[in-house]
Amino acid sequence: MNRPIHRDADMHTYEPAQGHGLAHNPFNSIVGPRPIGWIGTRNETGTLNLAPYSFFNAFNYTPPIIGFSSTGWKHSVANIARTGCFTWNLVTESLAEAMNASSASVEEAVDEFALARLTPVPSLRIDVPRVGESPVAFECRKLDQHRLHDLDGRELDTWLTLGQVVAVHIDRALIRDGVFDTAAAAPILRAGGPGSYIRVTPEAFFEMKRPE
Repeated sequence: MNRPIHRDADMHTYEPAQGHGLAHNPFNSIVGPRPIGWIGTRNETGTLNLAPYSFFNAFNYTPPIIGFSSTGWKHSVANIARTGCFTWNLVTESLAEAMNASSASVEEAVDEFALARLTPVPSLRIDVPRVGESPVAFECRKLDQHRLHDLDGRELDTWLTLGQVVAVHIDRALIRDGVFDTAAAAPILRAGGPGSYIRVTPEAFFEMKRPE
């Protein structure tokens, strides 16, 4: 096995509180690519909301728990606080433009499913639809919502929502010999920068087993 090479290169070092000194904050690009939290919700009057969040990931295997972070108390966060449920929908390359359309800042009365020309499909366990065009969707019930704070205890205008997955929908065409084929789904991921994304392709995969 080849040993990692110690990088004795010239490093750009900075303290975030003092600024990064670059044309664009590199944090989002370094922590990337990141899966997209395409979150579907419904407000108290029944209006549907659909919005993508780039700070999203899975946090537990059994039971499955996912979460996303929102800068600001946005419609998705408020709706989940009121109703206690949401859907997550996989963003694929063919859905990139629709996902981008759903990111528009619009009034609460605007239905982003309709705005992005997507089909709301009823869920099995919750009263929030999934995106019919997406090949994978999770139905989730709220576990926690936390307002983040910094090292000095100052509250940030950022909210972390965690939800437990109570139902999963997968296009059967993406299941090969009992294994979900990630590359066949052609998901896209957020890659930092002002508007960069990455495609997941079969050529990007390699295998590596854990040591016993």
